Amino acid sequence: MTSEMIDPTVEASPDAPGPETTRVATRRLSKWTLYSRRYARNKGAVAGLVIFVLLVLFAIIGPLVARYDHVELDFLALSLGPSSEHWFGTNNAGNDLFAQVAVGLQRSLMIALTVSIGVTIVSALVGTAAAYFGGWTERITLLIIHFMMVIPSFLILAMISNKSGGDWRIIALIMIFVIGWYFPARVIWTLALSLREREYISAARYMGVRGFTIVLRHLLPNIGSLLVINFTLGVVGAVVTETGLSFLGFGVKIPDVSLGALIGAGSSSLTTAPWLFYFPAAALTLLTVSMALVADGLRDALDPTSAAGGRA
Repeated sequence: MTSEMIDPTVEASPDAPGPETTRVATRRLSKWTLYSRRYARNKGAVAGLVIFVLLVLFAIIGPLVARYDHVELDFLALSLGPSSEHWFGTNNAGNDLFAQVAVGLQRSLMIALTVSIGVTIVSALVGTAAAYFGGWTERITLLIIHFMMVIPSFLILAMISNKSGGDWRIIALIMIFVIGWYFPARVIWTLALSLREREYISAARYMGVRGFTIVLRHLLPNIGSLLVINFTLGVVGAVVTETGLSFLGFGVKIPDVSLGALIGAGSSSLTTAPWLFYFPAAALTLLTVSMALVADGLRDALDPTSAAGGRA
């Protein structure tokens, strides 16, 4: 794919006899303009981005417009369905479900974004450093990665998270370093192996540029599209993992809430009070589907060999 957009215009040349000549005018576009245009051609990705933005706005504005706080109890409305007073209904303790879903979505988003950013940074640095330096650094790094890939990391994460007291910040840090980083690090290491033999890497090495400077300045920018896609997919993975932990009782604890904790609490009353399950489940489904669509659109927009984004 080229970084120029061809805009042909036809003009008759008064001096040249015979048929009309064609003058081709070119207008240079930035790569971000090309990426955005290719992304906009994917209607599913645009819809996913709109849904994600709406969910973020709901997580931010929802607790402010809710009539009740998520920990406030209304003893006159126990296990009531959606109404004008309680938009999403209440649970058996009298908590307003609308406020709880908004705060739970906020917590799940904060955990997912924190984990995804941390995992992307750790996996990028580990994978590129192992590929560039090679030798014992590469062997030890791959040994750790392969060891982490065969152990039951979810069980280890559950046991460690159970000691966190339900603090979402500690859970997020545990998720960064226990699971998630080694799979993308393995992929990044494979890709960086081919990049380290490129001419510009050799030129920088011969000019005396330090190793970590080469990693940060030359290797990482050339795998930027992969990192962006890993980040968006990491959000989905982090949300699903946190939901599973909270559903099993190893994640966020009361009085704090998350989508997983709300789904776990609502599953026990699915037949008697289905709104306690359906509203947080709908928020979780919209979040994961929207991020999957965004990741698919970014992959097509950033990959110059993909035909899904159309021609620039």
